Amino acid sequence: MSRPCREYGCPNLVKTRDQKGYCDDHASKRSNWNKRPQRSGSTTERGYGHAWRLLREQALRRDDYLCVTCAANGYIVEATDVDHIVAKEHGGTDDLVNLQSLCSPCHQEKTAKEDSKNGRGSQKVQTFAPK
Repeated sequence: MSRPCREYGCPNLVKTRDQKGYCDDHASKRSNWNKRPQRSGSTTERGYGHAWRLLREQALRRDDYLCVTCAANGYIVEATDVDHIVAKEHGGTDDLVNLQSLCSPCHQEKTAKEDSKNGRGSQKVQTFAPK
């Protein structure tokens, strides 16, 4: 069953599931998000226990529960994730100034960009255009 390409304004059709929603003209936007290397340890062992959940709530409240990336582009989208602007593995901290509220697609896009920039496989970045 054919469907429209997920790229905003693209008139092309996607004919197979392997195309992951993007036509061949926009193949670079297909994501390998689900193929990210697994992280070891529990969330608490990685520093995302009770204290993180409280800090996460503070960041969401500060950003009015809206995705800051979408808001900067003129969209109103509910934030579902809290992201470290500078990743902890690159020296970032859990300080509130290093946290931002993002919707899941924006968080996935940022993470995929970071992963590809840091040589973690051949992830391709998926862009998000709200409906």
